[in-house]
Amino acid sequence: MSAAVIHPTAIVSPEAELGADVEVGPFVIIGPAVTVGPRCKIAARAILEQNVRLGADCRVGTGSILGGAPQDLKYAGEETWLEVGEETVIREYSTINRGTTQSRLTSLGKQCLVMTYAHVAHDCHIGERVILANGVQLAGHVTIDKCATISGLSAIHQFVKIGAYAFVGGMSRVTKDVPPYTKAVGSPMKLYGLNAVGLQRHGFSPEAVTELKKAYRLFFRSGLNISQALDRARTELAQLPEVTSFLQFVEESGRGVLV
Repeated sequence: MSAAVIHPTAIVSPEAELGADVEVGPFVIIGPAVTVGPRCKIAARAILEQNVRLGADCRVGTGSILGGAPQDLKYAGEETWLEVGEETVIREYSTINRGTTQSRLTSLGKQCLVMTYAHVAHDCHIGERVILANGVQLAGHVTIDKCATISGLSAIHQFVKIGAYAFVGGMSRVTKDVPPYTKAVGSPMKLYGLNAVGLQRHGFSPEAVTELKKAYRLFFRSGLNISQALDRARTELAQLPEVTSFLQFVEESGRGVLV
């Protein structure tokens, strides 16, 4: 292991902590209370403003700004944080804000990919291996569960939740919760069945896919309301972990699920 390599034009706060083998590019600014894990690479002109924790092996692209104050009129300078999991890649000119007092944290899991010009607002909580494509815009308090993919130029309304392994097509306006394992696109947005390609790529068993198809038909193609579909699903479907996760998501939805 070796000490961090810092370009002479970079500005690094004495209150920041840089791990071994970190690379800091030209004109980078790293502010107070920032922790950069081992082997991270911070490209030219990126800013880690304050109260940021980067896990090991992260990449921050040119001109990106991490840990900026939340864009919330109620925010009054309270101590809040941004945490980014290991091996996450944040590409050029993305912005990720710290949390507010609602959760005091904005978080991204490990091995995420945040593409160019994406924005992640305050108090968003993003699971591991999530992909946010170019120009995706997340309002405050959005939750995205693991392995979901949000395609380019999509806008996500505040407090929306997107389930695990879901796929959101490009240029979509997402105002309601998107159930796990499903595929959705449009403005207004509509569901288009299971995310079959994603489930195949992640190695879901044929039995799990079959039961999820049955669950999808019960909730979104049978004419039943949510309560009726929940009752039937609990008696008619095999209670596999994937089915249980699907039912729990629908039952606990705050903004209502997309139909």
